[in-house]
Amino acid sequence: MHSVNIHEAKTHLSRLVEEAAVGEEIIIAKAGRPVARIVALPVEKPRKLGLLKGQFTIPDDFDAPLPDDVLRDFGIEP
Repeated sequence: MHSVNIHEAKTHLSRLVEEAAVGEEIIIAKAGRPVARIVALPVEKPRKLGLLKGQFTIPDDFDAPLPDDVLRDFGIEP
C-alpha cells in the first residue's frame, strides 16, 4: 500500500489503476490526509449454466390459470 497526493493521482491515474488491478492498494491524500482508496474490484466468476439439470421437473400445467380460491387470496376476482 502506498499513498499519493491528488495531483499525482490525476497525473498518473492509468498507472495507479493498473497497480490496483494486480492487488496493490493506493491511498489518495489531500493536504497529507487520506481521503480515498483505489483497490481492485473482486473478479466475478461466470455463472455455470445447467447446475440443477435433472434435479427437478416443471409440471405440464405450470402456466395454467390459477384456481379461483388462490386468485381471491391475492385480492383478484375471477
